[in-house]
Parts: sequence; structure tokens; C-alpha cells
Amino acid sequence: MIRINEIKLSLDEEEELLSAKASKILKINSKYIKSLSIYKKSIDARNKDNVHFTYSVDVEISLDEEQIVRKRKSNKVSIVTPTAYERPVCSRSSSFRPVIVGFGPAGMLAGIVLAEAGLRPIILERGKGIDERQRDVNEFWTKAKLNEESNVQFGEGGAGTFSDGKLTTGIKSPFIRKVLEELYEAGAPEEILYSSKPHIGTDRLAVVVKNIRKKIERLGGEVRLESRLDKLIVANGFVHGVSYTYCGKNYDLETDSVIMAIGHSARDTVEMLFKAGVEIIQKPFSVGARIEHPQSLINKAQYGDFAGHKKLGAADYKLSCHGLHERGAYTFCMCPGGTVVAAASEKEGVIVNGMSSLARDGENANSALLVGIEPKDFPSEHPLAGIYYQREIEHRAYELAGGNYKAPAQLVGDFLQGKESKELGDVEPTYPLGVTLTSLDYCLPEKVSHTMKDAIVKMDEKLSGFKLYDAVLTAPETRSSSSVRILRDEFLQCNIRGVYPCGEGAGYAGGIVSAACDGIKCAHAVLTDEH
Repeated sequence: MIRINEIKLSLDEEEELLSAKASKILKINSKYIKSLSIYKKSIDARNKDNVHFTYSVDVEISLDEEQIVRKRKSNKVSIVTPTAYERPVCSRSSSFRPVIVGFGPAGMLAGIVLAEAGLRPIILERGKGIDERQRDVNEFWTKAKLNEESNVQFGEGGAGTFSDGKLTTGIKSPFIRKVLEELYEAGAPEEILYSSKPHIGTDRLAVVVKNIRKKIERLGGEVRLESRLDKLIVANGFVHGVSYTYCGKNYDLETDSVIMAIGHSARDTVEMLFKAGVEIIQKPFSVGARIEHPQSLINKAQYGDFAGHKKLGAADYKLSCHGLHERGAYTFCMCPGGTVVAAASEKEGVIVNGMSSLARDGENANSALLVGIEPKDFPSEHPLAGIYYQREIEHRAYELAGGNYKAPAQLVGDFLQGKESKELGDVEPTYPLGVTLTSLDYCLPEKVSHTMKDAIVKMDEKLSGFKLYDAVLTAPETRSSSSVRILRDEFLQCNIRGVYPCGEGAGYAGGIVSAACDGIKCAHAVLTDEH
């Protein structure tokens, strides 16, 4: 197969032209092209006078491919060998069914791999199924009635279900393609297989996670919803089972393999593991706020006069810089045409996050603006000090906004000038439970707010309008990643043998794709464990 990079199409050209352009680059008649598939598609907006699409395509031809590539002598043309996911041979001798705790991206992909291997995994998910979970979340967003077991953080699909469904990742893993193909098979749009910035959208994610559960069940696995892990059953340093609660009753389940894909917000589960003697250390995390701009402003800044073109859709951005205190400040989980969501999972705590639908057609753009927090900033050296620090910030925000899960907010212009906001400008905040205008200096750590202020000014130099006076900051965002790492060895097991810390909650991933890849990695470790 031949891969051709950097094929350009203007916004007014159709993808049917790719075949003709490919044959021209290869200097062959198009009749010799047997097949063409898009490997990667991206928007090139570096020159605002010439915004266009750039493609990498894979073609099969009925001629000698190596000879054709040699004749071209171009670094844009090469021979590639397609690689397919290969599951390792199962060397496991145990008769016990493996248990997975958590049904977010890590748990879902671990479940698929173990089910495909015939091991009939049992998955425990503390939250509800997606349909009931959506009703609980909507009740929270409209009536401020928080269900601590069924919310934005907990339930079928994990925290990523209420997000933009962004599938970009900074990791390099042989499992990424497997993850994307499973999501596509479950109902995600085909574009995720080749887009340079793939996303699913929160509306489509609900369908995807439900179909993944059905696939696991068809393969002999079992997903037990509303089943909260209470403790590990341990003897002589080995796990022998788990205890969990379902409908108010406690059940024991015998097993010798437990994948802990608990997510970044299962604080009670982390505390249980710590008390059980599992080795846990502090890990850096980030704190900040959601910043909202008019989506039209972002479109104009990124696409110039091409803004609004039907093929471009809503523009995004990704920005970073170093702040006054030498800590990184960066935007994260940018949601074009999205909304800021109430993401609390504990009573009397405020947390914000962002989400978009597949269409990304909302009036506002929002992104997390985050500052890194290092363990040296934690209030103590206790392994769980980061969790307690997060909780303190969330509770402070709850009280500052007046309770009832309103969120503290401030205009960017006022934030930069160090004065409380008194009234909104042209940007209407989308946080569903309402905001209380104030000064975010009252709830964010001092170093965080100082660094954010410096970053906003610097980021405006990269993205015109970023420091728009009327843009709205809504706080706090504290759950972008875990503040602990559950230690594991080369066999991916913690100091309790048979327990596999996995994904975001264990401190080994950050985002849907990286968590899913870690789920596959842990499933492989279970398959190849010969005990």
C-alpha cells in the first residue's frame, strides 16, 4: 500500500478529487488505483488567506507499488504496511472470572478484550445505566438534586460521557487504532478514524457506551450497574475476591484478578485502597476555571474571512505558556460550540467541566484554563493530600457562590484588573445551575489565579480576543486528572497481587483514548498472567 501525504483540497473542492490528485502525484492513470482511503484529514489555517484541508491517503494500485514509489523520489510518498491489533495468546490457567471495577473508557476496553478472549469478565460500575444516569444528571442541572452515585462522574461510560468526546491524545500506543475502531463499531462517526482532531460528542457517546456494554454481554461478559466496590478480599498479599453493594445489600465475589479502572473521582475507593495497604503516592494535577467566549470570536480568530464556512464548523484552539511562578498554564478539553457543566460528585462541592454535542452548534466556546499543581504545593505529605486539597477548593467555591451548587464566576476583564464582577456583559454563561459573580481570587489558590492572569494576556497574543473583557470565567475545574498514582510493577500489578491499577484514576492516563489504551494494556497483563 502507498501512503501519500500533504494532498491539499480547497474548501470548495470535494473529496472525490483525491483520486485524481493521488494519481497525478504518482504519475499514473487513475484507472490503476484499486482503492483509496483517507488516513488523516486536518484543517490548515496557518495562512488566514488560504484556509484549506490537508489529507494523507492510502492507495492500492494494480502496478508495482515499490517501483512507482522509487520513481517518485518524494518524501511525501512511501510504502506502508497496514498493522492490525493482535491480542496476545491467553496463558491464564485460573478458572475464576476476572473482575473490572469501573465502566469508563479503561473499563470498557479492558472488558472488550477480556470478553473477546473468552474470559467472561464481570464489570462492577457504581453508577446507573446511561438512560437513568442522564435523568439524574438533568435533575441535578435543573433542580440542584445531586445523586452521589449517579452524576457526571459516575455511571455507565464514565466521566467522558458528559464531555466533548474528544479523542485526541499525546500518547503513542499500538492500541489507539483498536480503541477508535471499537468506538466506530459502537456508533461513533466514521470521521474519528481519520480526523486529526476526532471527537464524538456527548449526544453520540450515550449510544456508543450502551452498544459497548451490549457487545461485552454478547461475548459472555457481565456489566453489573449500581454495584459499588466496598473492599478487596485479601489474604497473604493476594486478592481472593471483592465485596460490593447492590441495592443496599452486600455481596462477595470470588476472583484472583481485579482491574481497578475507577476513574479520577472515586475518592472513597482510593481511601479504601489506601487503608487496605495499597501503595499510593502523590501526583501532580491541575486547577483552574472554564473560560467562555463567543464561538464566533474563536471562528474569526482561527479562520479569518473563512469563518462560518459550512465545511469548517466550529473552530477550536489549544494554548499553553509558562506563568509568573514557572508553572505551566494551558487550555484543556476545549469544547467548540459547547456548554459549561456542573460536574459535582460530592455534597457541598462545586466542580465545572465542559461538553459539546457532535454538531458543536452552541453560541459559546469554552475551555479549561488550568495551572499545574505540584506535590510541593499540597498542604501535607500524606499520599492523599491532593484529594483533600481538591475537595477544599471545591467546598470553598460552593460557599463563595452561596450554596445550592451555583458556581462562582467573573468577567475576564475584571479578573485581570483584580476587582469583583458586578454584572455580566455580552457573554452569557452556560453553567446550568446559575453563577454568582464575584472574584475568583477568593476560591482559587493564589499562585493559580496569578498564573492564569499572566497566561490570559500571553494567550491573547496567540489567539486574538482571548482576553475579551466580557468573556466569562467559571470555577473551579479540579478534576482534569487524578491527584494520586497507585503504584504498579512491570506486570501492571500493585503490591496486592492480582490487582491491576488502571487508567485515569490510578494515575496512568489522561483522556478517553489514553485511558482506553491503558485498559487494553491491563487486560493483556491479565491474559498473560500464568497463575
